[in-house]
Amino acid sequence: MHLVSIQNKTYEINGISVMLDFDLAELYEVETRVLNQAIKRNIDSFPEDFMFRLTKEQWNEIMSSQIVMTSKRPKSALPYAFTEHGVTMLASVLKSPKARKMNIAIVRAFVALRKTLLNIENLKTHIQELETKYDKQFADVFDAIKFLITENQNDDNKTERVRIGYKK
Repeated sequence: MHLVSIQNKTYEINGISVMLDFDLAELYEVETRVLNQAIKRNIDSFPEDFMFRLTKEQWNEIMSSQIVMTSKRPKSALPYAFTEHGVTMLASVLKSPKARKMNIAIVRAFVALRKTLLNIENLKTHIQELETKYDKQFADVFDAIKFLITENQNDDNKTERVRIGYKK
């Protein structure tokens, strides 16, 4: 499975990167129903910081902002969202070789996503530093221009000087 296709199944909810149950079921090549049954049998392995059920508002936001294939999901059932830790725990619950392999790929995708977010934060900080630096430099340039303009106006206000050249 390609890293990009896994990252495309990652959503951000309340500042946390998560994957939804139906996407994980697809990656693990099991039905969503089977995945959810395994979770219910081992619910104590999934605290709230590992897995939570989406609210209607969160689900509507995801559906409106992205193309989500949910044709087999009942309209009333809200999906589970799994954090990176919850995805790791799923591999131990499903206990299949495919789940272990997919889990490794998913964890790599989360790590790559985290690195990307850190790079974005570093870029934001660098841009803010540059803006501050250049704002000061431009302020100095504008002050110099204002000074030159006022000097020029002061020169115009001085007494009329003797003109050199032909006189009429």
